[in-house]
Amino acid sequence: MKRFNILGISGSLRPDSTNTVILRAFEAFLPANTNFKIFHGLDEIPHFSPGLDDTAAVTAFKTAIQQADGVIICTPEYAFGVPGTLKNALDWTVASGDLNDKPVSAVSASPLNTGGEKALASLLLTLTALGTRKNDDSSLSIPNIKHKIDANQQVSDQETLVALRHQIDNLLAIIAS
Repeated sequence: MKRFNILGISGSLRPDSTNTVILRAFEAFLPANTNFKIFHGLDEIPHFSPGLDDTAAVTAFKTAIQQADGVIICTPEYAFGVPGTLKNALDWTVASGDLNDKPVSAVSASPLNTGGEKALASLLLTLTALGTRKNDDSSLSIPNIKHKIDANQQVSDQETLVALRHQIDNLLAIIAS
C-alpha cells in the first residue's frame, strides 16, 4: 500500500494557536498509510523579493512542500486577510512552482461568527494563482472556534470534527485521482 505524506501549515506562529490545534486534530482521521507533519518555521522565512536566493528556511519550506502528496493550510484572519507570514511563505513558491498541481485543503478559523471567511477567500485566490489542485469541497470556514476547543487544547465540537474528517477524506481523494 502506497504511503502518503500530508503537510500541515498553520498561518499562526503561536504554538498554542487554534489553527495549530485544528491541524493536530486532522491526525485522528488519517489512514495508517499516511504520514502527517506540521511545518514549523514560517517566522524564519525572510521577506520575499524576486531575485533573492533561497535561504535555509525557504529551502526547508519548499522541501517540505515537495515531499508532501497533499497540503492542509489552516489560517486565522488578520485585518480581513491571511497573516503576512503565511502569504510571504507562499509567495516564495511562485517562481519555483512547488505548489503547482499539489492537492490542497484550505481551512480558516476565527473566534468570530464569520469564521475567517475573508482570509479563506484570500487564501483560495492565492492557491488558485499557485496552480494547486482543489475542488468545491477543498475549503472549510470554522466560526466561533474558541467554543469548539476544550481545556485540553483539542477540538471537541462534533460538527467541526465531522467537517475536518470530510476535509481529509476529500484531500486524500484528490491525491488518489
